Amino acid sequence: MSPRLLLSIHDVSPRFETAIDRLHDLLTAAGGQRIAMLVVPDFWREAPIRPGSRFATRLRDWAEAGVEMFLHGSVHRDETPHRSAFARFKARHLTAGEGEFLGLDATAAAARIAAGRALIEEVCGRSIAGFVAPAWLYGPGTHRAMAAQGIAIAEDHWKVWRPTDDAVLARSPVITWATRTPARERSSLAVAALARRLPGPRVMRVAVHPGDCGSDPVRRSITATVAALARQRVGSRYADLVHDFAPAPPAPVTPSFSPSLRADH
Repeated sequence: MSPRLLLSIHDVSPRFETAIDRLHDLLTAAGGQRIAMLVVPDFWREAPIRPGSRFATRLRDWAEAGVEMFLHGSVHRDETPHRSAFARFKARHLTAGEGEFLGLDATAAAARIAAGRALIEEVCGRSIAGFVAPAWLYGPGTHRAMAAQGIAIAEDHWKVWRPTDDAVLARSPVITWATRTPARERSSLAVAALARRLPGPRVMRVAVHPGDCGSDPVRRSITATVAALARQRVGSRYADLVHDFAPAPPAPVTPSFSPSLRADH
């Protein structure tokens, strides 16, 4: 199987429309052949996507042009108290209050997934490609909800998998950039520079966010990283991983000819 490159734009919302345009142009100019968009129905409850709106029309146009549309949470903001110390640690240190699906129980997670899915499918006129939790943080309830909802594809920082049976479709760390602090930005720039020079796994993933547009070094790093990986890999859809994972059909059985032995009298 050919080495693959997966590109995604996170936090697709009317709130970040200008940044989404810039990121889309940046990825395509750098050689990105296939792009996924991770859509938030109502970012922080301040930017609802309304059917028939200009932004909804743009989403449909992108989908018709071949962009894979993923549901990316509901409001993207973590509004749930966390009972375990480990969950509180992840909510506090791995994201800036945006792990929406980390603490939800299965019922609440399923309701948000179902509502968001219905909206995006109405807007785009086709099924969602899958579901990705904000900040790539999933709680046990969300895992159960994704399986119950028949979600085809999900991903976190380290892998892409099929929630219906937990089959891992690809194991690879995602290349992304952090701009919340100068230290995080420097670290992410260094990781990206290393990733584009090393061979890497068969499937490489690159994820960009609206906040990346505010940093010239990050934009240059995104361009260099995507350009380098695109020269070595086939730009692919997440759905291609499902096809790769599917077992090959059995070879047709050709009946062997065994002439019967008979005595002529």
